[in-house]
Amino acid sequence: MKFINWIIILFSLFFLNNCAENTIYSGKIINDEKFNYLHIQHKNQLINDLGEPNYVDPIENKYFYFTEKRKVKNLFDTKIENRTILVFKFNDDDSIKSVEEFNLNDEKEISYSKDKIQNNLIKKGLIEKWFGGIGKSQLPNTSN
Repeated sequence: MKFINWIIILFSLFFLNNCAENTIYSGKIINDEKFNYLHIQHKNQLINDLGEPNYVDPIENKYFYFTEKRKVKNLFDTKIENRTILVFKFNDDDSIKSVEEFNLNDEKEISYSKDKIQNNLIKKGLIEKWFGGIGKSQLPNTSN
């Protein structure tokens, strides 16, 4: 009887724990209401205000900052409230050339290609995969 009581207690605690709503932040925590990145003029000022970037593109001289805020109630109920990517592009003197902001709504504009690359390896049979090169190649004729 004690075993059944412990199972009921553990199940109740597990159930109550899953009802709690958690807020999970990923990346840099940027509060859009309080932080105004438009006043930043130089790379050093950007690093002082936001910290090191999540990704640096050395070819195009860009800094990428990512932030995400999710509300999680349980394993099946997760909602992304805010997802933002800030992209800073710099001039040669490290002054900010441009700032781009991408948010969750921009994600819907992405279209994926439906073209597929043909994979001939899948079409081969198992024995041909193992012994495919045996007996097919010929030695070049070297007698002149």
